[in-house]
Amino acid sequence: MPDRNHTTASPFCLRLTQEERARLETEAAGMALGAYVRSRLFGEDAGPRRTRNRHPVKDHKALGQVLGELGASRLASNLNQLARAANSGSLPVTPETEAALRDACDAVAAIRADLMKALGLSPGTER
Repeated sequence: MPDRNHTTASPFCLRLTQEERARLETEAAGMALGAYVRSRLFGEDAGPRRTRNRHPVKDHKALGQVLGELGASRLASNLNQLARAANSGSLPVTPETEAALRDACDAVAAIRADLMKALGLSPGTER
């Protein structure tokens, strides 16, 4: 039997009738169908299922809040307008413009920090 620690998972597709699927769902009793089928096929020899995301959300409330604030803000639109003006050479470089750009950068950094916190990542973590 191959060592599961050194192999990658391989997807397998199986076509079922509606009746067959309904029977499986009933027998699984709320268990994920893939996990149920694996447990039926391999019993106790079924290896643990690896999750796709190594960094699950740690704080759903914080994530929802920051995503709501981001959606309600015009930050993306404003940054796009600034980039367009900078690329065309029409962005005047004044102390006010520089302050506005610094404020925008601070806002983006704060959003990034909030998202990383909600995802349970430390500031130096790269995905």
